[in-house]
Parts: sequence; structure tokens; C-alpha cells
Amino acid sequence: MLRTLAAGALAATLWTTSAVAQEEANADTVLATVNGTEITVGHVIALVSRLPDRFQSLPDKDLFDGVLSQLIQQTALSATVDRDVTGMRLAIENEVRALMATERLRAIETEAVAEDKVTAFYEENYLNAEPGKEWKASHILVKTEEEAVAIVSELEGGADFAELAKEKSTGPSGPNGGDLGWQGKGRLVPPFENAMIALQPEQVSAPVQTDFGWHVIKLMEVRDVATPPLVSVRAQILEQLRTTAVQAGIAEAESAAEIVRTEVEVDASVVRKTELLD
Repeated sequence: MLRTLAAGALAATLWTTSAVAQEEANADTVLATVNGTEITVGHVIALVSRLPDRFQSLPDKDLFDGVLSQLIQQTALSATVDRDVTGMRLAIENEVRALMATERLRAIETEAVAEDKVTAFYEENYLNAEPGKEWKASHILVKTEEEAVAIVSELEGGADFAELAKEKSTGPSGPNGGDLGWQGKGRLVPPFENAMIALQPEQVSAPVQTDFGWHVIKLMEVRDVATPPLVSVRAQILEQLRTTAVQAGIAEAESAAEIVRTEVEVDASVVRKTELLD
């Protein structure tokens, strides 16, 4: 169907129709019959509403003709399939189940991202929250604790931190005096971040071990991070609201349902045995 729609309008000669005056349609208006099965305006609307966004920009005429043609073709093809075959019957059950579950999740997501909820989330988590902070730090990375301890001693004796970093640090920031720039929470590995946050500006840490080696850290500055405007964080807020709502919706549905798993052990390899559906 997507390939057909992307190619543009379909030829109107794919089926026989009668010339009638244009009239106000409703969901029950019959557009075509295939072997006695009716295809209505409602069928077209329902299918169009579920198409990916890139198809929604097609001209209405192309979209209408393309979807109607597709429904006619699908109906004609489906008439040749035996619905009572076990595999087909189970596949239909799965498709119906998936469709209904998807529809429920769509409704949950739509409700979750109502504008008042987006605004409330922004106000609570950005406008009214404690200002975020960023830390500007430098470090000297060496392989052993003994080397790190020796560096701390040199610094206590008056050595220049940046010069020692250029001379002894094995990290990529060494040539730049160990400067790591401004860092927010979550950007650095926890042992390093925790030690850095605990420092006061101009203070040097005791040796800190991470998977990269041993660090001596000097905190240079701390600053508050300005609250971002809603427009710049809207996408993240929408995603978080949707994710949270969907997880809660699934949990609520499972909690409300009477779920009984049968006490039967089945070899997991059964998932590959399609012959059981014959």
C-alpha cells in the first residue's frame, strides 16, 4: 500500500463504478463491493488515519483513490485465503489484539501530552526546580595510586597544576593543562563526579580511582545553569510524559486483568516449529 500511495494516484479503471452525483458522505456510505463485501467511507478513513505522517501530506484525491484501490485489492486477495487454517486464524487474532492494544496506547499518549500537562511538567521540573549547576574542573590522570599521591605532594609544595598536567597526565586533556571544561551532572563517571562535586573552587582532591586510572582533580569554578525555555525542552518533555504514561497504563491494565499462567513447561524451541500450525 505504501509503495502504491507513494507512486501517486491510481488508475480509476481498476474497478467498475456507476457515475453518480457527488453527495455528502458518512461512514456507512458504500464506495465499492467486492464479492458482496462492502467497502465504505469509514473503511477508507480508518485506514488513512493510521498511515505514517509522510503520507498525510498527499493530496486528498490521491489519498482517497489510493486507499480505496488498496482496500479493493486487499478484499479481492483475502477472498482467496482460508481463514479457518490454524495459522491464519491465530494470526488474525494476534493482529486484532495488537490493533486494539495500540489504539489504547495511542489514547494514553494523547492524554499524557495535553498542553496543560506539558506546562505543569515544565513548571515543576524547570521553572520551580532548584537551578542546575555545572562544574569546571581540571585533572591529572596517571596509572598508579603512588603516582597520584606524589602529584598531590607536589601540588601541596606549590607546583602549578596546569604545568604538572602537561608534564605527567596520560589523559587527552593533559596537553591543555588537564582542563575538562564545564560539566553537568551525569556526564562524568560517578567516582570522578562525586569527588569533583565535593570540592570547593581552587581545591584539589585526594587521588580518585576510576576505570581509566588514578585522577587528581582541581575544581576551578561552579555556576548555575539558566532555566531553558519551554520550546527548547518540549521534545524531551513530550517523550518523558509519553513513556511514563505508557508504562503506567500497561502496569494498570495488567493489574486489573485476571492473568493466569498455566503450570506447564514448554521447550522454548517450540517457537520455531511452524509445522504445528499446519
